[in-house]
Amino acid sequence: MIRWLAAVLGYSFFRFPGAIVGFLLGTLIDKMIGGQKTGGSTFQQVFQQQDDKVSPADFELNLLSLASLVIKADGVVNQKELDYVRLYFVQAYGKERANATFKVFNEVIKNRQISAANISALLRSRTRYESRLQILHFLFSIANADGYVTQPEVNEINNIARYLGIQLRDFESIKAMFFQNPDSAYKILEIEKSATVSEIKTAYRTMAKKYHPDKLIHMDAAYQKGAEEKFRKVQEAYEQLQKERGF
Repeated sequence: MIRWLAAVLGYSFFRFPGAIVGFLLGTLIDKMIGGQKTGGSTFQQVFQQQDDKVSPADFELNLLSLASLVIKADGVVNQKELDYVRLYFVQAYGKERANATFKVFNEVIKNRQISAANISALLRSRTRYESRLQILHFLFSIANADGYVTQPEVNEINNIARYLGIQLRDFESIKAMFFQNPDSAYKILEIEKSATVSEIKTAYRTMAKKYHPDKLIHMDAAYQKGAEEKFRKVQEAYEQLQKERGF
């Protein structure tokens, strides 16, 4: 596979940024070769990632790198968190490709410094906002795989969210999905506790539309599953407020 060779060569010359660029260029070459065999429009397939219509092969290594930052954020590499990431990648990309991604990560990047800012900037330029919200949810799910999210993990995810261009209210909404407190339902719906019933209903419709699974219907099953989880949390928050307010 040309992409893996290019990643290793890129790293040898330009460290981590070179590995990322090499991986992406290698992917382009792989797809050009594949396109010549199938007669497909290879350049269109590769550069449609701006609209999230391309295979996740172009950013899976970046996603794994962000996951590693969250896993190591609290100074403890938790096996449950590692297992969650592996299962997620297998579900999203298939066992063979997931194993290949983990292999190049372990050989080239795992023990090197990873720049959340550089990776997030690349993802921000190539993905829709809805997809970046799902990346944020994925990172919180990793942190929560062992049953709780620590403050260092929250801090790391917050930094990544800022680099991804995630609005603060959206960050707080997704964060609230992983914490049980009296304000969680309001934060998920992005409203204040003083909100009227009418405002609650409006917020629910807005958030249901924002997090509707159809927003990620073009992506793999694992991403769609995450979208369904966010959507369900919005519904649960609304139902909780319905009971509390009696409407």
